[in-house]
Amino acid sequence: MLSIPMTPAEVRYRCRMGLLDRSTAGLALGYVQTNVVILPSTWAFEFLLFCQRNPKACPMLDVTDVGDPEPRQIAPGADLRTDLPRYQILQDGKWTEATDIRSIWREDLVGFLIGCSFSFENAMLNAGLPVRHIEVGRNVPMYRTHLTCVPTQRFSSPLVVSMRPLPHHQVVRAVEVTSRFQHAHGSPVQIGDPDSIGIQNLEAPDYGDPVPIYANEVPVFWACGVTTQTALLHANPEFAITHAPGHMFVSDLRDECLS
Repeated sequence: MLSIPMTPAEVRYRCRMGLLDRSTAGLALGYVQTNVVILPSTWAFEFLLFCQRNPKACPMLDVTDVGDPEPRQIAPGADLRTDLPRYQILQDGKWTEATDIRSIWREDLVGFLIGCSFSFENAMLNAGLPVRHIEVGRNVPMYRTHLTCVPTQRFSSPLVVSMRPLPHHQVVRAVEVTSRFQHAHGSPVQIGDPDSIGIQNLEAPDYGDPVPIYANEVPVFWACGVTTQTALLHANPEFAITHAPGHMFVSDLRDECLS
């Protein structure tokens, strides 16, 4: 999954035409990528409250008007119904997948666009830091932890984290680089001790793909927007749509806007 120099508009066009069905890691580096959650308007306020209470995992970047699939603040002209590589649909407590959601779009739906750690990876690369899942052509590994989010009446979730292994001597630099991106999860939540947050096996992520960890490297964990998907499962709305893990929406914002 190498870095591919495309503009955000090119990424979204390829998604819309059915030409892109892969993780967006390494695509349009330098531009903000987001998690996407789409809910009926009757659930919108409480979900927004859950995100407000848990800004590390759920930093909000844009909210669409009811029934409008266009994220006007971060990508004018884009369409949340077509412009992601892959979606997940939650209905009757079960997830299914799709690459286009126009046929199931409803006029009562609200879209939420939430910061993603893919947005700081270009800064990491520019600082000479390795981003292993891009190096080896995989999706980033993500894990459920035993850390808990601040709940609302219906939404609650363990914190989900993404992991990037780093050489010991580069960990401090990674903290410095990523801490500037508070709207893309910011600094790590744990360094070097997965057991302390309830992760038993790094080779078996709950989402995404495992990546190799080399000698003299430590796993570094950042909060992850997939937390919202576990919160949705707990709340069990009658209908919801999200991005498939790692298959993000690519906005027109430059990464520097979040730093």
